[in-house]
Amino acid sequence: MIQIGTQTYALNDPAVIISLVAAAAVLLIVLLLILAVRAAGRSAKMAAPLTQQISALSQNVQQLGFGQEQMRGGLQNVSDTQVNAQVQITQMVETRLGSLQQQMNDRLAENAMKSTRALTDMQERMKDTLHGTSKQTTTSLTQLQERLAAIDKAQDNISKLSGDVLSLQDILSNKQTRGAFGEIQLNDIVSKALPADSYALQATLTNGKRADCLIHLPNPPGPIVIDSKFPLEAYEALRRAETPAQTKEAGRMMRTSVRTHIKAISDRYIIEGETADGALMFLPSEAVYAELHANYPELVREGFAARVWIVSPTTCMATLNTMRAILKDARMRDQAGAIRKELGLLYADVDRLGDRVNNLDRHFGQASKDIAEIKISADKAGRRAQRLDNFDFEELADQDAANVVSLVKPDGQSES
Repeated sequence: MIQIGTQTYALNDPAVIISLVAAAAVLLIVLLLILAVRAAGRSAKMAAPLTQQISALSQNVQQLGFGQEQMRGGLQNVSDTQVNAQVQITQMVETRLGSLQQQMNDRLAENAMKSTRALTDMQERMKDTLHGTSKQTTTSLTQLQERLAAIDKAQDNISKLSGDVLSLQDILSNKQTRGAFGEIQLNDIVSKALPADSYALQATLTNGKRADCLIHLPNPPGPIVIDSKFPLEAYEALRRAETPAQTKEAGRMMRTSVRTHIKAISDRYIIEGETADGALMFLPSEAVYAELHANYPELVREGFAARVWIVSPTTCMATLNTMRAILKDARMRDQAGAIRKELGLLYADVDRLGDRVNNLDRHFGQASKDIAEIKISADKAGRRAQRLDNFDFEELADQDAANVVSLVKPDGQSES
């Protein structure tokens, strides 16, 4: 509700709403007129400097036209000057091109001559190089043929070696041939380390057992047996084992095989009163020997307890060298009596020689004394003969007759 004076108007009355809208429209129009008048005033104020600027711009356009005319004339002059300069440059270029062409022709001719000479020299060098290369190639081919011949020979050796390796595998795959292989290796080692009369191969003992080698050591310790054993199957199974079960089974085979060999050697080749109180088990493989000592020390201890010493080719050679020293000492002891007897005889001979030297010295002394006396008598005889040669027998005085030596002996016989 709106109250104006004494009148009251309702806002929801359509007439009131229309009146209010009309009043608002009139007020808006008045405001727009006011704003338009003000904008026209500002436009008039702003149009005055714009008019001045347009006037100045027209003057500048006129000056620009004058400058353009002047520029056109300058461009014509520049064009003429450029044409003249182009003609002059063309003439200079033609002159220069002529001289350059002549220089180029001269240089090309000179270069052609140099190229010809260089080509000739290169051909000569190439000829020499090809000749040398041909010689080198011939030499290289000859050397290559020689090397190929050497390679063929080596291939033949390799093929032969392969056959030998296969033969060795065949030998080692058979127990009997493997045993013979170990015996041959043992024989070779023993023959190199000991004198021929200090051992016997395949010797038969009193129990009927035959030993691979019997070494005749003096008592103690007495003759000692060396028997060759080669547990190859167990060792190869151990090498081929890939699983823990296979390794365990191969280890069991190794223990069983070595224990069997130790027991057989202890029972067969240790005889009280006939052999030494122990025996040697020879393993012809350093690898098997190293495997036993590295991973099966209990087998080595069992061998010690059974008085069976396990040896490899290397340790067997060291043991045999020790035995050779023992044999040498024993032989020296055996020969001690003969040596003492010979020393006694030598002492008697030396004593007899001393006596004979003394006798000879005495004879030499007597001979020297006799020779000295003979020299004295000879000197006296010489002096007397000289005096006789100086005497004048006719002038001898009677008183000297008694001093004349008679040439007749007292028995009436003349001196002969």
